[in-house]
Amino acid sequence: MVAYVINEIVVTDEARFQTYADQVPAILRKYGGEYVVRGGKPEQVDGPQPPHRAVVLRFESREAARAWRASPEYQAILPIRDATSTSRVYIVDGYEA
Repeated sequence: MVAYVINEIVVTDEARFQTYADQVPAILRKYGGEYVVRGGKPEQVDGPQPPHRAVVLRFESREAARAWRASPEYQAILPIRDATSTSRVYIVDGYEA
């Protein structure tokens, strides 16, 4: 079953964060992931104001998403993201008809 990684993110240091963001696409491809949403400006419809960025990644399975997240390549750059932003990240299963 397809799975999505959703990241609601607030960047606190744009210049340093960009060094992280520039490295993610190659790692993502290596683990079979793809961007569905990258950045964009969330528009509040209901509930609290959303963060100023949203990222949605698609993987073939929850296991593939977890493998990407735990990979040595991603773990090597994750401290940059953590130092330059705050995030809420979660995995959800996709819908299959």
